[in-house]
Amino acid sequence: MFGMLIALLSGALMSVQGVFNTKVTEASSIWVTAGFVQLTALFVCIIAWFFDGRKPVSQLFAVQPKYMLLGGAIGAFITYTVIKSMDMLGPAKAVMLIVIMQLITAYLIELLGMFGTEKQPLEIKKVIGMAIAILGIVIFKWK
Repeated sequence: MFGMLIALLSGALMSVQGVFNTKVTEASSIWVTAGFVQLTALFVCIIAWFFDGRKPVSQLFAVQPKYMLLGGAIGAFITYTVIKSMDMLGPAKAVMLIVIMQLITAYLIELLGMFGTEKQPLEIKKVIGMAIAILGIVIFKWK
C-alpha cells in the first residue's frame, strides 16, 4: 500500500514540476531550466544524503554494467522533453502521453527481461489494459 501511495505522489510531483519548469523556461531557456532543475536536485540529494545512511559516494564506481550510471543524463533529457511536451500540448495531454509511454516501455522491459529485470510472461489482460489506456487518450483528445 505504501508503494502505491509513493507512486501516486511521484505522479503528482512530476505533473507539478512539469508545469513549474515550463513557466521557468519562459523566463530563461529550456537548457538553463533543465540545468537549474538538475543543480537544485543535486543540492536536495546532498542534504538528504546527510540524513539517510551516508554510504560512500565511491560505491557508485562499483556499479555494473557502467551504463546504469546514465540515469542523470537521461534525467536531463526527461526534463527537456517534459517541458517541451507540456508547452506544446498542455499539462493534461502531455502527462497522459508520458504515462502511457512509461507503461508501454516498462512492460516491454519486463517482457524482454532487459537491464537485469526478471523476465515476465506476456499477459493478455495487461495488453488489454494498455489498449484501454490508449483508448482513453483518444477519447480525451476527441473534439
